[in-house]
Amino acid sequence: MPNQNLIHPTAVIHETAEIGENVSIGPFCIIGENSKIGSGTQLISHVVIGANTTIGKDNTFYQFSSIGEVPQDKKFKEGDFTELHIGDRNTIREYVSINRGTTQDACLTKIGDDNWIMATCHIAHDCIVGSRTIFANGASLAGHAIIEDDVILGGYSMIYQRCRVGQGAITGFSSGIHRDVPPFITAAGYRAEPAGINSEGLRRHGFDADAISATKKAYKALYRQNLTLQESIDEIKVLAADFPHLQKLVDFLEVDTQRGIVR
Repeated sequence: MPNQNLIHPTAVIHETAEIGENVSIGPFCIIGENSKIGSGTQLISHVVIGANTTIGKDNTFYQFSSIGEVPQDKKFKEGDFTELHIGDRNTIREYVSINRGTTQDACLTKIGDDNWIMATCHIAHDCIVGSRTIFANGASLAGHAIIEDDVILGGYSMIYQRCRVGQGAITGFSSGIHRDVPPFITAAGYRAEPAGINSEGLRRHGFDADAISATKKAYKALYRQNLTLQESIDEIKVLAADFPHLQKLVDFLEVDTQRGIVR
């Protein structure tokens, strides 16, 4: 157990919970059965950690966040063993809700490292979120969605169930994502449509002018040359021979997706 003066006397911690060193648990927090909290993590106040939730190191959870509660899925039955795993150095702001998985999938919701999840966001059951993402206020994921590394979701973006958002993509505010968004693409609109590449995101991650230009050519092959999807993939493979980051785009497009891509 950590130093007791880091745990407020009003906090309620289940006897089976495991608390790492130097964890700060503020007023009126609740830690559920079989949950684990890694060292250096801070719960500001009024944070609820549900059962079977594993949290890594150096995370910060702000007041009134609900983490690891049962999923909002009518198929979930009392006694189903499902989990939530959260990595290291994540910032979870006020009123964020993240649900555990369901037995209809892998029984797991999973969040990576170094994510910035702003107030009132929702991450539903069985979602997989990578690392270094930014979810602006109110962004929400329906069940089974996949968000890859370095994605930015604009405020109040809504991701439909089983959709994927590829690495380095960005959505406009209040966007409705009803199909997959390929890596490095900007998608925007009530029924989101492609709106160019995420040039600024590429620059921030160290891609030079030639790599960004190649990404623009890949975008044109996918969206501006009236090619079939397979023809677009073949064109992008040629570019990927010189610009390896575009292999991420090829791999994404070659997945047999349930939703298809924004197009």
